[in-house]
Amino acid sequence: MPRSPARSFIALSSLGTLALAASLGAAGAQPLSVVELFTSQGCSSCPPANANLIKVKDQPGVLALSFNVTYWDYLGWKDTFGKQEFTQRQVSYEPPLGHDGPFTPQVVVNGHADVVGAAPGEIEHLIAATAKTGGPSLSLGDGKVAIGAGAAPGGKADVWLVRYAKGVVQVPVARGENTGRTLPHANVVHALTKLGSWTGGATAYALPAASGGLSTAVLVQSPGGGPILAAATN
Repeated sequence: MPRSPARSFIALSSLGTLALAASLGAAGAQPLSVVELFTSQGCSSCPPANANLIKVKDQPGVLALSFNVTYWDYLGWKDTFGKQEFTQRQVSYEPPLGHDGPFTPQVVVNGHADVVGAAPGEIEHLIAATAKTGGPSLSLGDGKVAIGAGAAPGGKADVWLVRYAKGVVQVPVARGENTGRTLPHANVVHALTKLGSWTGGATAYALPAASGGLSTAVLVQSPGGGPILAAATN
């Protein structure tokens, strides 16, 4: 069963020529299913969802990300990957998804469908039932993020830079609800930064080099916990 809800709460440049805009479109990544798991090392209900994310992380067309939240830290174990900005990202999803507050585990696919994710096959079923991203072309390379022209629902979308550790890491937990367990985590997110906005025109942002061996993903997403319009990873 999921944990009960908890309360808590660069530079933009327009690319001005049609030829350049066309080249950006040609370089766009294939549509992805972005699978976000909101989890906590302090939550006894989370290990099955962590394990289920591992099962889908290498599927073609899937970008799986683990966001560790902070609101269970008070139970005696401070999550080693938890950050307040990850908690806030989850909080922003809850009203559009029809929830009163955040809970763990929670899996959100492409920003507009969710499931607990702890039961066998739950994540796979949600991926299959949810349309992949189909917004503007999006590519990463040559030190920049290139977004093609297209329709921006509501006139504006956020551009998010995600740094994550690709693969599986094992975390021993010494206190709290998972005392004595070693918990696997897949594709753990270490940093989430808003690069700026996309308003429908072909756009580019500088892409800072990643450090510490981290991988990079970029998400173009409707504001306020809305749908993910486009995603790309290196």
